[in-house]
Amino acid sequence: MSNHVFDATLRTSDFGSAGSRRLLRAGKIPAVIYGSKTKPMHIVIDAHKFALAIGSISESTLITLNVEGDEHEVLVKTFQEDIMTDIIHHVDFYEVVRGEKLRAFVSLSVEGNPIGCKKGGILDVVLHEVEVECLPKDLPADIKVDVSALDLNDHISVKELPVAKTVSILTDGDETVATVKSVKVEKVATEEEEVVP
Repeated sequence: MSNHVFDATLRTSDFGSAGSRRLLRAGKIPAVIYGSKTKPMHIVIDAHKFALAIGSISESTLITLNVEGDEHEVLVKTFQEDIMTDIIHHVDFYEVVRGEKLRAFVSLSVEGNPIGCKKGGILDVVLHEVEVECLPKDLPADIKVDVSALDLNDHISVKELPVAKTVSILTDGDETVATVKSVKVEKVATEEEEVVP
């Protein structure tokens, strides 16, 4: 779980692209909160604070939005960013409901140095995230994957991932998360004998 908290104000007027540009120039980001039981709520958040935090925010990071005294627990679903200027233009937040299960993608964090790599193998990380279902309070920030015991040609599958009993993984359990591949060395034959006519 995350302790990210952002103050927000309701956006009740000046909609449209011109209004959005005015907000951006004022150091604000237009955003919207929506959810299964939430009517879309247009809000404005501080651009500088959000830009500083976005590097540590993933799809499974729970965020608290304080909208003029009312708290909303949300996930970042999408955000629009100008890749040339790194300026975030808009954010979509999805509101979660306490006591109601949610689905989210959680990043896999690979740790350790496989035995197989010490023997000349190469670690191939195939999967970088899995979809889970759980209550908001049980949503993990990431899932640790210890690959230390992997020998040559060994692999870890999704069903072997260590998660709490309160978390269900929806991704196919037979999918490979990581494997250690043997390096095939191609021997180039050199002609040692001259062909005499």
